[in-house]
Amino acid sequence: MPATGSFSAVSAVPAAAHDVAIAHFAARLSVETDVSDVAADLAASIPGLVVVDSRSRESWDQGHVQGAVHLPTAEIAAKAAALIAGDAMVVTYCWGPGCNGATRAALEFARLGYRVKEMIGGFEYWAREGFPVETASAVTRRPVDALTAPVSGISCAC
Repeated sequence: MPATGSFSAVSAVPAAAHDVAIAHFAARLSVETDVSDVAADLAASIPGLVVVDSRSRESWDQGHVQGAVHLPTAEIAAKAAALIAGDAMVVTYCWGPGCNGATRAALEFARLGYRVKEMIGGFEYWAREGFPVETASAVTRRPVDALTAPVSGISCAC
């Protein structure tokens, strides 16, 4: 048994070779995006970006990303072509990090040939970072949660 302080849980398994790490992290970024990047692209009206909420009608009605399209995962195969151009960049989201609904929705879009990314953090982090939340009656913003984003409103620049 190593002496206290001499064992590193971080380096117990050696870090990957640089080429392996580059491939891994590049692959993750090719299929994931975060709420801040989605909010910035929506604010800039980036052409061809379509944000898809894959949750139930009840969840959608409770609040959703302003400007998102509601398309529950079970309906994607049947309805996507009628609602979303084939050359769109689709970003899927569901409730939050504890839910894999956005992953399932992204898989459905990928199977249909769409360019697609999953918005990590989901609706939970969208709301916690103070981005616009739309309901049938209004668009609101929650106060920024200091554990998820700078409360100053300045980008974290990560």
